[in-house]
Amino acid sequence: QVQLVESGGGLVQPGGSLRLSCVASGRGLDSYAIGWFRQAPGNEREGVSCISARGGVNTVYVNSVKGRFTISRDNAKNTVYLQMNSLTPEDTALYYCATMHFFLSQKDQCTLQKAAYNSWGQGTQVTVSS
Repeated sequence: QVQLVESGGGLVQPGGSLRLSCVASGRGLDSYAIGWFRQAPGNEREGVSCISARGGVNTVYVNSVKGRFTISRDNAKNTVYLQMNSLTPEDTALYYCATMHFFLSQKDQCTLQKAAYNSWGQGTQVTVSS
């Protein structure tokens, strides 16, 4: 079982940047594809980005963040990052990281479908406001 802890959220002005971190304890994070999701009040949780296991050669982004967000992983630190640039108020949400099911993770792919993920962190709040 992998436990995940997110950090790096906060209040930022439009156009600003934040870097979120997802740190894992327990079993090695490198065996899992990792997804970042977000949920704003009144909205469903949506997939933002994901990165495949091990070397992270495959990444996926939701259209609304392409060109602004970058996902990366440092397996030596058991950490996955989400660099968020050019933030807008529409990015305001609680951001979660999650591990994709171990079996699915071995395919060196990832997906933004929530059902593929089975271990979630508690989330970190991102608020974009002037």
